[in-house]
Amino acid sequence: MANVVRAALVQATWTGDTESMVAKHEQHAREAARQGAKIIGFQEVFNSPYFCQVQEPEHYRWAEPVPDGPTVRRMRDLARETGMVIVVPVFEVEQSGFYYNTAAVIDADGSYLGKYRKHHIPQVKGFWEKYYFKPGNLGWPVFDTAVGRVGVYICYDRHFPEGWRQLGLNGAQLVYNPSATHRGLSSYLWQLEQPAAAVANEYFVAAINRVGREEYGDNDFYGTSYFVDPRGQFVGDVAGDSKEELVVRDLDFDLIEAVRQQWAFYRDRRPDAYEGLVKP
Repeated sequence: MANVVRAALVQATWTGDTESMVAKHEQHAREAARQGAKIIGFQEVFNSPYFCQVQEPEHYRWAEPVPDGPTVRRMRDLARETGMVIVVPVFEVEQSGFYYNTAAVIDADGSYLGKYRKHHIPQVKGFWEKYYFKPGNLGWPVFDTAVGRVGVYICYDRHFPEGWRQLGLNGAQLVYNPSATHRGLSSYLWQLEQPAAAVANEYFVAAINRVGREEYGDNDFYGTSYFVDPRGQFVGDVAGDSKEELVVRDLDFDLIEAVRQQWAFYRDRRPDAYEGLVKP
């Protein structure tokens, strides 16, 4: 019997406040569960605007603890209600002065499994993230969930192949890549990099982008979120580029083993020859 996981993602427009933004995602999650989804993931810092378009201290107000902050607690309740695994990207405060771009992973019974902190932090026009976030320091965790082994890689991370590979070596079957990227900067790369990473590392990738314009800058977030399989093929249609959308797709996890046997990339790795890759 095929090992098929029905998975979901949400590309969303900003509502103007955290309460309505979280409530909207709860509605999407309930609809995904109604459609039979067993896992869902949201976009980067999903419960806030993408405030990194500017550098202003007022935006530290969006930060909250993980897992003990209000959003993650609420998502744990939602996971218990829906029976879904949930990937929850938020702005994390660990202690005074220690802030991270983080995603919590919650199992289908509402248990908190852990978190991933974004490693690669951009500092370019419209993406002033070093103003807010420290680089991630928790490595490349892969979480044993009710649907399988799930990893997270956040937005700008996707340009760096090393993390994708480490997630594969750690046993990921599905990697969620929550993002906030705009039309003029990266649309050329959007449907290139994540499929290439799925092929190189032979797992599924869920690529999530925001959609629309927000009040803190000119970034035009273009959606086009999708699932891609270990052969680099989109699973169903790619989402549109101008409106909010819930995407639900069936992922055949048996394809992972089939591809790894056929292409054998992990067999033919040469870690003994890669020493230079980690030199500063």
